[in-house]
Amino acid sequence: MAKEPIIAADVLAYNAAQLPVDREICDLLCVEITRNLPSAEHKIWHRHPVWFLDGNPVAGYSKLKGCVRLLFWSGQSFEEEHLFPEGSFKAAEARYTSIKEVNKKDLKRWLQKAQDIQWDYKNLVKRKGVLERLK
Repeated sequence: MAKEPIIAADVLAYNAAQLPVDREICDLLCVEITRNLPSAEHKIWHRHPVWFLDGNPVAGYSKLKGCVRLLFWSGQSFEEEHLFPEGSFKAAEARYTSIKEVNKKDLKRWLQKAQDIQWDYKNLVKRKGVLERLK
């Protein structure tokens, strides 16, 4: 039987503070992200859960009005039809209003790409807003 991943207390508290339908989505995303990014650190960053590889943000989620948003910082480079551009850099998102909308097969593939395809957000300020590809 697969060992359940260890989730940071602040992330568990974030999930617990959500309404039941959103908590269910957050809990699923949390476990799947942690399980599929085993070397990533995670914490609450800018008020929502984010996973980091070598200090670089790669995936996270947040409660928005009417949905839970799953965000991949380098997601536009994944070239996935169910991830949509977000912001002015390379991020892409998927939005969920029900746990039934979360496709675990897609999520697993996206998380693999989050490891393999990374833009350097960690040094964005130091580079004065210029984003460089790491992987």
